[in-house]
Amino acid sequence: MNDPLFHLFAEAPRPVAPYSHAVEADGWVFLTGQIPNHPDDDEAPIPPGIEAQTRRTMDNLALVLDGLGLDLSHVVAARVFLTHFDEDYEAMNTVYESFFPAERRPARTCIGVTALARGVRVEIDYIARRPDPSRR
Repeated sequence: MNDPLFHLFAEAPRPVAPYSHAVEADGWVFLTGQIPNHPDDDEAPIPPGIEAQTRRTMDNLALVLDGLGLDLSHVVAARVFLTHFDEDYEAMNTVYESFFPAERRPARTCIGVTALARGVRVEIDYIARRPDPSRR
């Protein structure tokens, strides 16, 4: 087993707590949960509504994947955290599913929580897997 690699990317949103954007170990990549804060302006207001917040969160995760040289096709699992589960679940799903082809959706858990950082309505994290270079 190789030592883990700890990644922080200038292009991704500034962390709102003490964490790395991603940690990588033996081809597995664990992306820290992202929220809908703006990557270019940490002081920008959070987008209103679950659709806009989900889209911004998914775009933020894509920035981290890009920094790793990966994309959504490498995501094998996701966790979604919602503060207004009953109210937001359907609308979040509509946005979420638009990012993945139906035949390549990651395993996923969706959890209702009481609160998230900065009062946002959604946070999403990923587990990704680097392609095996021997299978190319």
